[in-house]
Amino acid sequence: QVQLVESGGGLVQTGGSLRLSCASSGRSFSSLNMGWFRQPPGKERELVTRSWSGGVTYYADSVKGRFTLSRDNAKNTVYLQMNSLKPVDTAVYYCNAEYRFGSSVFQFWGQGTQVTVSS
Repeated sequence: QVQLVESGGGLVQTGGSLRLSCASSGRSFSSLNMGWFRQPPGKERELVTRSWSGGVTYYADSVKGRFTLSRDNAKNTVYLQMNSLKPVDTAVYYCNAEYRFGSSVFQFWGQGTQVTVSS
């Protein structure tokens, strides 16, 4: 099992910045593929960014150049630095951890943290 605890959400004005943190426990952090999803009001959850343990990182087009995922393996923590925030970035943000064992994929979620961008 993997436990994920998020922090860092809040209210920010358009153009501002926030950094989300997600602390992981329960499994070797370096073996996990880590990512961030978000769920805007009234919409489905969507992938924002994912980092695979081999070093590749994906970003959704809507956040490229503004958001940065980083991971600190010594602290078992993944971060999402969000700059130049826009009202459309308003959502509940969820940390996600994934690992594969054989043909099975195991996914774990944080509790979610609210990010609100005011215009």
